[in-house]
Amino acid sequence: MAKVSWSVLSGARLVGNKRMMKMGTIRGKGWAAGCRFAACWGTIGLASLCAAQVTQPGDKAVGPENDHPPAILDKVWIAQNLNAQLPLNLPFVDETGKAVTLGSYFGKHPAILALVYYQCPMLCSEELNGLTSALRMVDVVPGKDFNVIVVSIDPSEGPELAAAKKRGYVKRYGKPETADGWHFLTGQQAAIDALCKTVGFGYTKIPGPDGKLNQFAHASAIQIVTPEGKVAQYYMGVEYSPKDLRLGLVEASSNKIGTPVDNILTYCYHYDPGTNTHSLIVARVVQLGGLVMLLGLGGFLFVMFRMDAKKPKLVAAGANGMKRIG
Repeated sequence: MAKVSWSVLSGARLVGNKRMMKMGTIRGKGWAAGCRFAACWGTIGLASLCAAQVTQPGDKAVGPENDHPPAILDKVWIAQNLNAQLPLNLPFVDETGKAVTLGSYFGKHPAILALVYYQCPMLCSEELNGLTSALRMVDVVPGKDFNVIVVSIDPSEGPELAAAKKRGYVKRYGKPETADGWHFLTGQQAAIDALCKTVGFGYTKIPGPDGKLNQFAHASAIQIVTPEGKVAQYYMGVEYSPKDLRLGLVEASSNKIGTPVDNILTYCYHYDPGTNTHSLIVARVVQLGGLVMLLGLGGFLFVMFRMDAKKPKLVAAGANGMKRIG
């Protein structure tokens, strides 16, 4: 019996040691994987911080930091005119060259309204890209559940540009059968001004690289509009939460008016004719995100170091415990 007991206890001690060894091996693998993970994301965090500051010569890049926005941005703003009634009788021209009124797209369904210009060198495309990407992730369908209305703020643009933009974004959306729910409009200055005033969209002309006043300083935002044509919600920036977008459309379909949102990402880019650069105010947000990432990784590494320091003590305690059992 003693021999059998010794065999059993020896087996227990052996199993116990193997468990401790396995625990150490697993922890070692986890530590190595954690280090690789931290190194990878640490590099990304540093890159985020640097990307918000470093640019190549000659590029349209992030301009120098300035605590005070340039005076030209005094004319660029978004006033959240919630519950404002859009002037539905405003005349526009759609992407086919057909004369329409704004009210043609209301009455049954809510709409997403985007004020852009089709030859915008950067920001407008980012805004529409962000909108299209978000719409691909929701279960409501353009043309069936809502309309997408894109209006150019540049009166010199015509149906040809509008048609090209529509083809591109319907293709990007990936559902050509929804084309009837996408509307790209152009119009005269009076109609554009009336719509922008109602929505609260401030912008101004600025010179492009050739010195001509053919570009616009403007903000980035989309609006959700009820079937009655009332402004129900604003979403700022160039990326939009699919969940929030869907909720906004569902609520607007019942003519529910939302609440104001933070304007922190309103002014994403602006053109500086003096230096031929586009300044990115949101760069500071990128820097902050990179800093938060690095702080988080620092905490992760600290915890891993503590766990690694405790490992020999745990192994020793386990071994002593097994000896006492023996």
